[in-house]
Amino acid sequence: MKERRLILLLMMLCPICMLAQQKRAEVLLETTEGNIRIALFNETPKHRDNFLKLVETHLYDSLLFHRVIKDFLIQGGDLNSKHAQPGQLLGSGELDYTIEPEFRLPQIYHRRGMVAAAREGDRVNPEQRSGACQFYIVWGRTYNEPTLNNIQIRLDTLTHGRVKLVPEMIEAYKTIGGTPHLDGQYTVFGEVIEGLDVVDRIQQMPTDKNNRPLTDVRILRATATRF
Repeated sequence: MKERRLILLLMMLCPICMLAQQKRAEVLLETTEGNIRIALFNETPKHRDNFLKLVETHLYDSLLFHRVIKDFLIQGGDLNSKHAQPGQLLGSGELDYTIEPEFRLPQIYHRRGMVAAAREGDRVNPEQRSGACQFYIVWGRTYNEPTLNNIQIRLDTLTHGRVKLVPEMIEAYKTIGGTPHLDGQYTVFGEVIEGLDVVDRIQQMPTDKNNRPLTDVRILRATATRF
């Protein structure tokens, strides 16, 4: 009885801490360049559940990674990409709903290998709500201290001082890499746990002027594992 009361108390005081201890659902993306396995964060339940629903209804099967920028990210999930012709401009294919942001700083941020939801820009989307199906995987680069200081100044302006790069984040951006200038503005909801070499290979592929790979990179199949 005492143990149960203690668990309930911990859940009331620190629900995110308890979520982090739970097993995480996983998604396997089988692509033309190899497999990418993603673990989904329990701390972002709306994005987690939405992604699982789309995977389990086979929405991502045969879609492309349509936007690839070296040393930055790879992006997929455009609904128009399944039957896209060579050179066709992509990026506008979305579902008809959005998801409220679930920013979980400083625990979850844009280090290399993180998976985040794409969205429309602030001018038309001031609430920074995520698009329903397009997502990106972070590659980024490593940064030195002066550059991170400059990024912090930029973040102070963009987020009105809401986002701060704490020491753990700074160390990760210096040693692992990522895209710190996106923190607190796009929801990160998962991380690559296998296949980061595949992400690396994709982000280095030649692209056209619209950042679409010259050779299609297709998600052959996406499958989910719930625990």
